[in-house]
Amino acid sequence: MKKGSSGQNGARGGRAGTRQGFRSRDDKPARKASPTKPRSGKTADKTRSEAPLGERPIAKAPARPSAEAPRRPTRAAAKAAAQETLATGVQTLVVEPDEADMRVDRFLVARFPQLAFTHIQRIVRKGELRVDGKRAQPNDRLEAGQKVRIPPLKLDQPKLVARSAVRDQSDRDFLKSITLYEDKDVLIINKPMGLAVQGGSGTTRHVDQLLESMRDDEGQRPRLVHRLDKDTAGCLVIAKTRFAASTMAKSFRSRTTRKIYWALVAGVPRVRQGRVSTYLAKEGDEGDARMRVAKHGDEGASHALTYYAVVETAAQKLAWMSLKPVTGRTHQLRAHAAHIGHPIVGDPKYFDIENWELPGGIQNKLHLLARRIVIAHPRTGKPIDVTAPLPPHMQQSFNLLGFDTSRYDPIVDAPED
Repeated sequence: MKKGSSGQNGARGGRAGTRQGFRSRDDKPARKASPTKPRSGKTADKTRSEAPLGERPIAKAPARPSAEAPRRPTRAAAKAAAQETLATGVQTLVVEPDEADMRVDRFLVARFPQLAFTHIQRIVRKGELRVDGKRAQPNDRLEAGQKVRIPPLKLDQPKLVARSAVRDQSDRDFLKSITLYEDKDVLIINKPMGLAVQGGSGTTRHVDQLLESMRDDEGQRPRLVHRLDKDTAGCLVIAKTRFAASTMAKSFRSRTTRKIYWALVAGVPRVRQGRVSTYLAKEGDEGDARMRVAKHGDEGASHALTYYAVVETAAQKLAWMSLKPVTGRTHQLRAHAAHIGHPIVGDPKYFDIENWELPGGIQNKLHLLARRIVIAHPRTGKPIDVTAPLPPHMQQSFNLLGFDTSRYDPIVDAPED
């Protein structure tokens, strides 16, 4: 595993700490007891009660269980089996201790893996889901013991197509080919540009779907801990157990996880090293939403903080920047780069410089890489330090511009506050 380089010219500030189809049961109608051929003692109580008194079969005494009788299912197996069926009425679920600090939408994914993620988002967005009687947002965090009211789940959702062993093996092989780090609790992949992390309108292949191929014998699957934009390449952390998901989610939430991004931006910032602190709010429809710089107190506005440093420049035309987000808002780095007048090259949403010409040989693709991540291991607490290589289009651009990626990254030791 390649780690970030270090050197002499560190940035000012303190040292950074180390810082987630239902299968219809196809229930067959109960077979009515025959008055001429009474059934054995295994006849369901419901069947017996529906038969006329004179025609009820006489139940035999239950046989003493033999040594070969099947054991009662384990709690985990029973829970997994319960997930096979979707409830059709209102139900209330209690958040278990190992589900604490999970996002509301990820909680629903874990409890109802058969439902499409878009359907889950729609339930939350419409306010049909309540947590302790209050409306919840998809990114709200749950606490152990909270009661989550689930609305009737529509049975007209499309059934999941049975996964083939060949497809599962193909997906596992692909994930293995982009794996940067893996143990029994944690998986960190080098997400390619263009591969979405989660499903959405028109998205059929994404990381969350690929993780279906890694379900264990009890039906548990790896869980996403954070997200990257579809066109952002680089380090993506995935938890392989529920315990790891809960622990690492807290690490992201408490901002003890260190994240370093590389970007190629238009122009060269006058201040070579600094910080961008704004409030960001989402605007536009879900499919075409973007973040705008807002004022404190504006509806939906959240504080966003990014440290940056210019690593190298190309004739005042382009700059290689190292970015360190302290907060984790949607499109934060892309919106902040545009806000200081140096949007990221190839950004279709935030690049707003008129009459700007892309230098020859550089592809018009988003030049943003989640270069490095340092996160505490959920069990040992020791730091996992992973670095992702440049994606092909960024490597091509860096080669054309003569940028040396072996240089020291000055943002590594940037302050955290």
